[in-house]
Amino acid sequence: MKVAIGCDHGGYLLKQDILIWLEENDIDYEDVGCFSTESVDYPVYGEKVARAVASGACDRGIVICTTGIGISMAANKVRGIRCALCHDTLTAELCRRHNDANVLALGGGFTGPFLAKKMVDVFLHTEHEGGRHARRAGLIDQIQP
Repeated sequence: MKVAIGCDHGGYLLKQDILIWLEENDIDYEDVGCFSTESVDYPVYGEKVARAVASGACDRGIVICTTGIGISMAANKVRGIRCALCHDTLTAELCRRHNDANVLALGGGFTGPFLAKKMVDVFLHTEHEGGRHARRAGLIDQIQP
């Protein structure tokens, strides 16, 4: 599995913690930025992660800004992306099982590193249940902009 990961300045520090966790767990990743706490625009990095996942270059994505809201909105603009802003391990699990989410959004100003790493672990290792949930996820993909 390869994971695209990106953030704005508000998610930079949490991204650094997650990168260490990915390396410790031998998970391949592509870091699309940003690369410091200098102010940048979150839509740029939400789109970069989303395009990497939508193109198939990466299997899943992780996006982080201060709240997780703006960057998730940006990622969800890319066709084929189902980005879920999660706040705990249960929502990280259910967004995969029920919604087949392919990008996880986190709020760097609200989620600490210990919880974030647990959420990433659950998100990356939970499979979609399929069945009625597959039909519903498919309906999401059919919505036209």
